[in-house]
Amino acid sequence: MSSQIVTDARSALIELRDVAKIYRKGREEVRALDGIGLAVAEKGMVAIVGPSGSGKSSLLHIIGAMDRPTRGEVIVAGEPLNARPEAGLTSFRRKTVGFVFQSFNLIPNLSALENVMLPMEFDGVAGDERRRRANRLLDRVGLAARLGHRPRELSGGEQQRVAIARALANNPPLILADEPTGNLDSRTGQMIYELLKEIAGERTVLVVTHAEGLAQMADRILHLKDGKLVADDPSQGLKKQPVDRPGTTGSA
Repeated sequence: MSSQIVTDARSALIELRDVAKIYRKGREEVRALDGIGLAVAEKGMVAIVGPSGSGKSSLLHIIGAMDRPTRGEVIVAGEPLNARPEAGLTSFRRKTVGFVFQSFNLIPNLSALENVMLPMEFDGVAGDERRRRANRLLDRVGLAARLGHRPRELSGGEQQRVAIARALANNPPLILADEPTGNLDSRTGQMIYELLKEIAGERTVLVVTHAEGLAQMADRILHLKDGKLVADDPSQGLKKQPVDRPGTTGSA
């Protein structure tokens, strides 16, 4: 049975039509996603919430072309993804999507600057431009004084800010963040969400989270349960809390 909840797709950056993801465990059929219909506009922050096993990460992976649906259509930034070969999906991810993960996924032997430069190298950006752009992005996330530091020399919050700068390296229209505050304390986590909310003013940010309070900072909240989209709510957003800007404390 379809769980489609669709908003206006005419100006959508993301459009999903009856998307399902089905796995088999022996004779058992597991529906990670079950008939998702969804349209997400350009710009703004969307939180994806639900209990463990509800399909949140599966939804993010399919939107980000890290996985393919069992059925249904996926269109992102005007690109139908279903029939694309793997090489085409790699190119799509590099140009269209920036990823932010719970575990940061930074290259340990590279500095913060080099980590942010790396996606641009894969995209063929010239060396001087890579360095200029990476410097600008790290300054934006409050890490201008940490350019030469390797991940082990940075706090968790600083590593996640490097990861966000890296996600922005190729100026993608879409940022996908999977539990970006899962390894951070609550104060640092709110600072990361404040940064993602700011970024959402210029592009689309989708965030998977278990933190209902932080989800309220989004413009829209998608509720998943058992692979189905059971509610799609606009958020009133949290009242602005006094939060130190990134870079004002060593613990963040």
